Amino acid sequence: MSAIRALRQLAAPLAARRTLCTAATAVPRVAGMRVASLYSRNIATRGFASSAGRFGQGSTDVTLSQKLQEELGYEKETGGASDDVPQFLKDFEAQGVWTVSDFPGQDEVTLSRKFGNETVRVIFSIGDIQPAEDEYTPEEGEEEEVDNPIYPIRASLAITKNNAPGVINIDTSVQDGQFIVDNISYYDDATLGTELSAEADWKRRGLYIGPQFDTLDIALQDEFDSFLKERGVNESLAHFIPQFAEFKEQKEYVKWLGKVKNFIDV
Repeated sequence: MSAIRALRQLAAPLAARRTLCTAATAVPRVAGMRVASLYSRNIATRGFASSAGRFGQGSTDVTLSQKLQEELGYEKETGGASDDVPQFLKDFEAQGVWTVSDFPGQDEVTLSRKFGNETVRVIFSIGDIQPAEDEYTPEEGEEEEVDNPIYPIRASLAITKNNAPGVINIDTSVQDGQFIVDNISYYDDATLGTELSAEADWKRRGLYIGPQFDTLDIALQDEFDSFLKERGVNESLAHFIPQFAEFKEQKEYVKWLGKVKNFIDV
């Protein structure tokens, strides 16, 4: 959810939020139409068939379609429906370090790069875009920072080597411009460690995943930190991931609005 949409929802008056419940009270009108059929079944049947063809299967279809269209219009006015590539993405791709694999309609995004004889892959999901409970609320007259969201986004790192069979997997979260490592796992089978299937996930559950990272010796934690930064897993990447996640979520949201509206209108 974009920061702008989140603020709009928080600012919505309670009365407006009740409209959905109020609309539900309109449903019993259909029952009234059915009572009329006791007097003239043929006329009522023709009337219902005509309404179904013009307005879909429910009495709320038209108003729902209108609300979806209003939201689409708002997104167009605020630039949320734009297909333009944002400057932060242009700058990131211009560095030529990471390759972004983003497929429309998919929840996950993959960043990958080569480092010597290694392949480094970072996977994160736009499903983590939720305001944190302790999110800072700007005071009146103070501008809100939306370029660097503070909510955590989970990410999974996988490092493989061309001349070695294993893989290092790192479970981490991205927040406040830094990577927070949870644990570091090692799998003898690189395929098992990198495959995203349900079967591979089930097999991994029975394996030792390594200690909690914060229980390691401080000096060892520092060395792992340097190891990751040398491979580009640094503050710059930690700032890019939430920016791109919010950008992609906004695009998917606009597409969702259009697809749902088209379905309702048929």
